[in-house]
Amino acid sequence: MHFTYVLKRENGDWYVGYTANLIARIKEHEVRWKSKVKLMYYEAYYSESLARNREKRLKYYGSAWRGLKRRLSA
Repeated sequence: MHFTYVLKRENGDWYVGYTANLIARIKEHEVRWKSKVKLMYYEAYYSESLARNREKRLKYYGSAWRGLKRRLSA
C-alpha cells in the first residue's frame, strides 16, 4: 500500500508527500523538522506510481492543491 499525504507543521506550513510507510514517514518529518506535525489528509493507493502521480498533481498544479486545501480548511 502506498500513500499520498498532507502534513501541517506547527508554524502553519503545509507539506505534501508520498510513502509506503505513513507512520514511519511522519516520524522522520518530526525528527528532521524538530517539531510536531499533524496529519491533515491521506489517500491510499495499491500502486506506487498512482501515489507519486497524485503527489505531483498536488505539488505542481495549483488548482488541485487549492481545491484540497479549501476542503481541509473548511
